Amino acid sequence: MSAARPQVARRVFSVFLAACSGSFILFSLACGSGTGQSPATTTTPTTPTTPTPSQPNYPSTPPVPITWSPQTSPLPAPSAQVPPPPGSNDFPLTISNPIDGGTVTSPINVVASANPKNPIFFMRVYVDQLAVYYTFDNSINTQIFTSPGTHKLEVMAEDNQGYISATILNITVASQTAQTTISGIQAMPGWQSCSALFPTGSGRDGQICAAGLGTAVSTLTENQSSPSMDGKAAKFTMGGPTAYSNMLYFNPVAGGDNVSHFIYDLYFYIDNPNASQALEFDINQTFGGKRWVWGSECSFNDSGKWDIWDDVNGWKPTIYDCKPFPANTWIHLVWNVERVGDQVHYISLTVGDQTFNVDTYYPNQPDWTLEEIDVAFQMDGNYKQEPYNVWLDQVNLTAY
Repeated sequence: MSAARPQVARRVFSVFLAACSGSFILFSLACGSGTGQSPATTTTPTTPTTPTPSQPNYPSTPPVPITWSPQTSPLPAPSAQVPPPPGSNDFPLTISNPIDGGTVTSPINVVASANPKNPIFFMRVYVDQLAVYYTFDNSINTQIFTSPGTHKLEVMAEDNQGYISATILNITVASQTAQTTISGIQAMPGWQSCSALFPTGSGRDGQICAAGLGTAVSTLTENQSSPSMDGKAAKFTMGGPTAYSNMLYFNPVAGGDNVSHFIYDLYFYIDNPNASQALEFDINQTFGGKRWVWGSECSFNDSGKWDIWDDVNGWKPTIYDCKPFPANTWIHLVWNVERVGDQVHYISLTVGDQTFNVDTYYPNQPDWTLEEIDVAFQMDGNYKQEPYNVWLDQVNLTAY
């Protein structure tokens, strides 16, 4: 799952990315003044032209102190402060979608990029001053779920020296689609991964991620034609030198607070099911300093059940058996869940032709600072760390 959670004996549920920087050219334009001489004996002086102001010499305002670091904070990101005014422009920040004054439907496709002189620290999206999306990258291309009506949408970026740029757009959301399906997630960009800890160079360097007893050796290769259901499968590998090592993959595909019901629908295919300690399938929604975690795993070699995540007590087995799946066979999995107040509700799980009425509520996680809606998949190694492969295809998330 995306990001780390309180650790349990075997592992934790779990987001971040390498920073980049750009450069720009400062320039100024000036128009001179002059006089015109007519053929007549009289001379009429012209009015001097005011010189065009030069572009601000970035950075133009003092930086803010940075007190957060992944090594000193249990939270995954700096807290969401009241966003800065739109006049903050310490470096170029471009929002290419939506446009100021535009009318859109929800979810809103927000596309933005920042070009600081220093490496990026983070970017954030606010709707009416509520933080709804966060990334350690210097670009955003995501879907934001927002209620119908007029809103102030703000994108801000901060570099690792504390310089900030921010832009506010006034938008009108005409309507929200009854159900929105983000499809083909296995072939989308934006996948991130981590083993026991978040890797060096990520925004969360050293924080706990997939836990386990070592660092797994794992890869993700997209657009695999075989095995595949549509020619766009994603292949995930598992191996490594240390037993009980895990690898988490997650993709933050959206953000926002105006959806509360999710359907995680996918197909998976495993070549050596007896080599897997567990397979994990997760959904996370975060906004307003709270996170709702729907975590599940087929615990082949521990409980032998479908386990679900409780943010207070960790993994809790359901009454439903989960044995190793048939090898080299596509298995259809569908989770149906919802957010109810400050609780998560696991409604039902369908695996193949069986539907399990899970109908279980657990409390949410009350203190979290990385805003997003993401889907996740985790591979766990067994006591021999035997290698195995899993393919995912037709990975869809429906939200309403």
